[in-house]
Amino acid sequence: MNAKEINTSRFEDFKVNVRIKLSALWASVMFCYIYGDYFSLYVPNKIQGFVSGENMLDSPIKLFAATILMVIPSLMIFLSILLKPKLARLLNIIFGIIYTAIMLLIAATTLAPWWAFYVFLALVESVITVVIVWQAYKWPRLI
Repeated sequence: MNAKEINTSRFEDFKVNVRIKLSALWASVMFCYIYGDYFSLYVPNKIQGFVSGENMLDSPIKLFAATILMVIPSLMIFLSILLKPKLARLLNIIFGIIYTAIMLLIAATTLAPWWAFYVFLALVESVITVVIVWQAYKWPRLI
């Protein structure tokens, strides 16, 4: 094998900044949240609950609380890049832990055949948020 063959068989790689990693991880979590909510529309009687108002978000306060719960990961996509490192690291650790706990609670309390997809997504989301905490915790320091 000559030098040219060795060089062409490798791929270029570069170190990805921790901010980009965190932002991408939050975006991945958000896609899982969106798909989980979308797929839940296929669960029997779910749409009827929306129409009749018989669902978990059956009051303006509950709907607003759910909105706040979902806006935080959405904002973390951007804030992970925008904020100063110390604050970005802290918020990623705090919110990563909170959302891991929430998703594990959802996974443990949603065990039913029609909701297996939701439990799976909750577990995937938990893994992603644990990785967020780990990446933020291991944020490289200046020497």
